[in-house]
Amino acid sequence: MIYLAIVLLLVALAAGWVLTLFSMPGNWLILLAAVSYAWLVPDESACDLGFPVLVTLLVLAVAGEVIELIAGALGVKRQGGSRRGAVLAVAGSVAGAVLGVGIGLPVPLVGSILGALLGASFGAMGGAMLGEAWKGRALDTRWRVGWGAFWGRLFGSLAKTAIASAMVVIVVVAIVW
Repeated sequence: MIYLAIVLLLVALAAGWVLTLFSMPGNWLILLAAVSYAWLVPDESACDLGFPVLVTLLVLAVAGEVIELIAGALGVKRQGGSRRGAVLAVAGSVAGAVLGVGIGLPVPLVGSILGALLGASFGAMGGAMLGEAWKGRALDTRWRVGWGAFWGRLFGSLAKTAIASAMVVIVVVAIVW
């Protein structure tokens, strides 16, 4: 029974990591899988996940979400953009990620992942530029703020994926150790 639980946990960890690449809440799936596993596996088991591991995963999941959500907005602010540009950068990144998954890129196996990542980044750029145009800013300012949103969102998504990778490693080490 313990081996089935481990296999299901590993499948859920992989699925959560992949979801994170699509700008989806994969870190929360990783946390949910770890909590479910810890609840199902007896405390006496050598493969049990302890409370400190679960708290660490919770902190990392929250950090990943916060970093991803505000990275594009911080890119806007860093380039002198408005609050409207920052809010529309967040909205544009969500819309861009959805569109990017649908369109994808003609790269085998990773086309949809790259499409979601670039779609979210270009969506943040477009949203920020729209917000700055709405404020009546000049085209060069809109471009500068848009690029700030693009790079902020891109790095935010990569940071969240790195956090998801750390979460997976922590769980695997905890059950093997």
